[in-house]
Amino acid sequence: MTLKDLTIRTAKPREKAYKLSDEKGLFLHVFPNGSKYWRFKYYFADKPRVLALGVYPDVTLLEAREKRDIARKQVADGRDPGMLKKLNKRSIKTAAENSFHAIAIEWCTKFSVKWTEDHRDRILRRFEKDIFPWIGNCPISEITAPELLLVLRRIEGRGAVETAHRAQQICGQVFRYAIATGRAERDPSGDLRGALAPVRKRHHASITDPKKVGELLRAINSYEGFFVTKCALRLAPLFFVRPGELRKAEWNEFNFEIAEWRIPANKMKMRAIHIIPLSTQAISILKELHALTGEGKYVFPGVRSFKRPMSENTVLGALRRLGYTTDEMTGHGFRSLASTLLNEQGWNRDAIERQLAHSERDNVRAAYNYAEYLPERRKMMQHWADYLEALANRNVISFHTNRIEPTSKEHADG
Repeated sequence: MTLKDLTIRTAKPREKAYKLSDEKGLFLHVFPNGSKYWRFKYYFADKPRVLALGVYPDVTLLEAREKRDIARKQVADGRDPGMLKKLNKRSIKTAAENSFHAIAIEWCTKFSVKWTEDHRDRILRRFEKDIFPWIGNCPISEITAPELLLVLRRIEGRGAVETAHRAQQICGQVFRYAIATGRAERDPSGDLRGALAPVRKRHHASITDPKKVGELLRAINSYEGFFVTKCALRLAPLFFVRPGELRKAEWNEFNFEIAEWRIPANKMKMRAIHIIPLSTQAISILKELHALTGEGKYVFPGVRSFKRPMSENTVLGALRRLGYTTDEMTGHGFRSLASTLLNEQGWNRDAIERQLAHSERDNVRAAYNYAEYLPERRKMMQHWADYLEALANRNVISFHTNRIEPTSKEHADG
């Protein structure tokens, strides 16, 4: 006797589970909670077996019969449909575990302990925006060079040539990690050498002419936006740290008694502690800001929440509101500004490089040399603050004597 859809639809639950048989081994298992499951009973190697075919009504009577017929054909061919189903599930699970997405996340998790938080977030954003949507679900061992090139060309096509090259590099690292862990045999990114347009080297836009620097500082002092943003703008040229290091500054890293800001190694690009000697001007700004944000964690909290640091685009956006374009000045440009003018003024180049926290080939040496040239750097940072203050006040600066020259006899006599 074959089942009718009406019979299935109107079947009521009972105290105990029961079966409604169709034909050729197909039956519906009705449970006390009202659930209805399709099952197929078959014999393989002279042993009875039961294969789950789905849940009614998600799987209709017609669909259940089609699945039964496929299973019967497999049995006739000497194959166990239950075992085939298990193998298929295992294959799907293995494919998911060995997908580019899964291995990329595993690689990030393993190696990001050595990265700064900003670098980790940047890598993950690049994956999620530019790579995962296209090849994330693909088994990593099956991704070919032409398929990877299509992904990179999408990035290149929107004008982000440098980003495309960086995406190629991080994909290569993921492929090589997969090879090392036995889940891929080769790195297709290596076949794409020369396939992308070359990167045109760009330097962060920066103002280095003293007169224009003075104009910039006066514009900053007249900024009428959020007070925290104004303080960040005022401190950026005094500290000349990387934008990410500035915006994530925490109050517990500052010591006003010894006039130092010590940035922990995990926040620095080269994973080494970095010391910023605090000038009297910097301390004055920080103490003014402390009255507003000192109860919280971050020196420069965001506008919407004091529990998070300001956005990475806050300082850049403020410079735009002051009228400076991307070709004129950036948040990173304060580093070039300081480097250029301090070198012109004759300060020890090694002390300047150390204060800029530029990379050192020997990372172990860098980790222990964070205080190198510190006495000279203290003098340099106070001089630098005095110099900037003079520029903002339109004073004339002597580059070679490292001192501020008064603009008139009246100032000299004063």
